[in-house]
Amino acid sequence: MTVSLKPMDPATFEQWKVVNRAEYVESRMKAGESREAAQDNANRSFERYFPNGVPGPDQVVFDVVDTPDDAADGPSEGEVVGVLWIGVSDAANRAWYVYDIEMHESQRGRGLGRQTMLLAEAEARARGAQSLGLNVFGFNTVARHLYESLGYEPTAIQMKKPL
Repeated sequence: MTVSLKPMDPATFEQWKVVNRAEYVESRMKAGESREAAQDNANRSFERYFPNGVPGPDQVVFDVVDTPDDAADGPSEGEVVGVLWIGVSDAANRAWYVYDIEMHESQRGRGLGRQTMLLAEAEARARGAQSLGLNVFGFNTVARHLYESLGYEPTAIQMKKPL
């Protein structure tokens, strides 16, 4: 199976925003922030990237859709198997960012995340990007290995020790 990107429709986008925001807050808390700090961070991010509740200029949220080689060994053609959100992070340097990539749990481990990252790179490049960055929480070792295998390198490392 291979995947393609389809702009997310407005109704699905509204549902995704609610889930994504909650997951973002939980991830920030798991990384050590208080609930209040994580919620404040999420509020600022969503106001910045989704002014008036919709993606701002140069922010795109896609459904990741299957295009099976053989419909018998995967979901039916056109089924959404994940989500990808990319956008400009620094216009002056033509830097883009992967703000969210997630494959549905039932679709993980099949190489779809790798394919989606390659599509993200192509999409950003087609929109004028000179670089594509991302954040991966330290506890997400599977994703870290995927990004490293695609040539992504750390640009900063935050560390913490519980006392």
